[in-house]
This record gives sequence, structure tokens and C-alpha cells, in this order.
Amino acid sequence: MTDTPTTLVTATGDSAGKTAITVALARLAADRDRSVGYMKPKGTRLQSNVGKTLDQDPMLAREVLGLDAEMHQMEPVVYSPTFVEGAIRGTEDPAALRDRIREEYDDIAADNDQVFVEGGGSWTTGGVVDLTDVDVAELLDARVVLVAEYGSPNDLDEVLAAADAFGDRLVGVVFNKVSDDAFESLDQDGIPFLESKGITVFGAIPHEKSLAGVTVGELADELGAELLTDAPTDAFVERFLVGAMGGDEALRYFRRARDAAVITGGDRADVQTAALEASGVACLVLTGGHRPSGAVLGKAADAGKPVLAVNTDTVTAIDRAEEVVRGGRTRDVRTVDRMAELLGDHVDVDALV
Repeated sequence: MTDTPTTLVTATGDSAGKTAITVALARLAADRDRSVGYMKPKGTRLQSNVGKTLDQDPMLAREVLGLDAEMHQMEPVVYSPTFVEGAIRGTEDPAALRDRIREEYDDIAADNDQVFVEGGGSWTTGGVVDLTDVDVAELLDARVVLVAEYGSPNDLDEVLAAADAFGDRLVGVVFNKVSDDAFESLDQDGIPFLESKGITVFGAIPHEKSLAGVTVGELADELGAELLTDAPTDAFVERFLVGAMGGDEALRYFRRARDAAVITGGDRADVQTAALEASGVACLVLTGGHRPSGAVLGKAADAGKPVLAVNTDTVTAIDRAEEVVRGGRTRDVRTVDRMAELLGDHVDVDALV
């Protein structure tokens, strides 16, 4: 085992911004003339690529950091649904998996001044093969940074549970995606409370639209949707609402929305009209391959709102759309650049790298 300083970035839940923070921290360390390595022992964000199922996060890290390591080194375990099914049937050997991770880690660590390890999913992911992030931190002798979201004091339960599990390996917490509404509560009460429990908080990164959501144009590309209007497609979408109720009820529902896309059947003119009247709705996604009426398209043009049409059914469209937004924009160099700036502005980077 090498003695290369190693930082494991884990999270209280999926989609907390772990990838952007891990890769940005590695880049900030590299900017200080250190050679850095990266690995994600459990590949959880999977897509099939040229016959192989790979995690997109190591691919991004390799691009941003200019790494030479092979994908099988950076992602020793492909934590797919098939893998998990096999594990619970006893076809995976936890000891062999640990050996594989440690072997690949040793190769990466031997060539670098510092290694950044990204956890998989949440900190509890991997339990079926005794490879939660707690186990990985122990295996690689890593110090741990916990990424957490904060909307209300209830979210501190998750932070305390993780802190208890990681014990002395936890060096501190970074809060991410903190809304303006929640910031005061976190600053005045949440952080002092955690510090009273001996938990260091390195900082809190504000909610940033360009990282949390995708533009309507990006959503259209990812869904393979046809654009039925000429409206601008640069508005951000952070959530989806399903239009399955009557027009009056839909209007009340949509008026509470912010930065939302409404997904509804292409034949539901009442719901489409209600969505176009709500200021927080950024676009319409119409399913089933139906074209809306000329009246709806005219209303959309007047409101300057894009209308997207997909051939899939509503349930499939929702699943795909939520996957797109959950991934956010962590998958490109611009996102890492922006996260590096946010870390510099809001977090004690010196303590982290």
C-alpha cells in the first residue's frame, strides 16, 4: 500500500454534485503543480458504450485532468443492476473485489502526488459486497469529504449518520446546491450545530442554475424531441411536472412551479393551455407523437415558450427526462470550470487540497 495522500469524496445522496466537486478539487490540486490521480471504485452512473458498460464520470475526469489511466483502473467495479443481482445470489466475492480495487489504486497512487477517489451513489452504496464508501475509505486509507444538500434542518440527520459511520476519517462537510431560502438557516443554525458536534464544515456552495439543470435545448437533444416552435431554448429546466389532471386544477398546480417542464399527452389541449399560462413553466413536452392544435401553438408563440414533441409514452418520457436533469451538466469541462470557481469563492480549498 502506498502512502500517497488520498481524499474520498462521498455524499449523503445521489446527485449531490459529487462528480463536479471531486474533479474540480483534483484540478485545483493539479493547478498547484501536483500530479493527481482519480478513481471511482464503483461505477454507478452507467451507459453502454461500444459494447462495454462504463461510468461517464471517470471518462469526464480523464478528459478534464488529462489522465493516462485506463478505464478499468479508474473504475474497477461496474456496479450495475446485473452485478448487484449476482452479488445477492453469491456470485461475487467481496474479498476479490477489494483486492482488485486496491491493486488498481496502488498503480494509480504510485505515479501521483495525490489521489482523489469518488464515491458511488450515496455513501451507503455497495453494502451488498461490503464496499460502502466507509469500507472503501478504510481499504484505501483515505480521508473523507462529505458532500451534502441542505433544504431544511431535517437534512442534518443524514450528515450526522454519515459522520458517525466514517468516524475520524471524516475531515469535513461541503454543502452544495443551497438555495437562497435555506442559506440563512444553514448559516445561522445548521453549521454551528454541526461544529458543536465536532464536525468541520468547509463551506456552502449556493444553488447554481447552470449546474443544477439543463437548458430546454439540451433537454430536446437528449430526448430526441422535435421542436414545434421558434421560441428561445436557453431557459433552464430543473424539474418536471406531469399534466394528468383537468385544466383548472392543472393551472393551480403549475402556478406553484419554478423552472419546470410540463410533460403531458399531445392531445391534452386543456393542460397545455394551463401550462403556457404559468410563469414558472419553461417548456412543454408533448408525448405520444400527437401534434397540438394551432391554437396551442399560437399561444406558445405568444408566450415565447418552446413546445417539444416526442414519440414515446408519458411514463418513458418522464423517466428519460428525469435522468437527464439528475445528471445535470456535470458531464462537461465547463461544469468543472464553474465548480472550481464556486469552490474558490465559497469553500476552504486549502483545507481540502
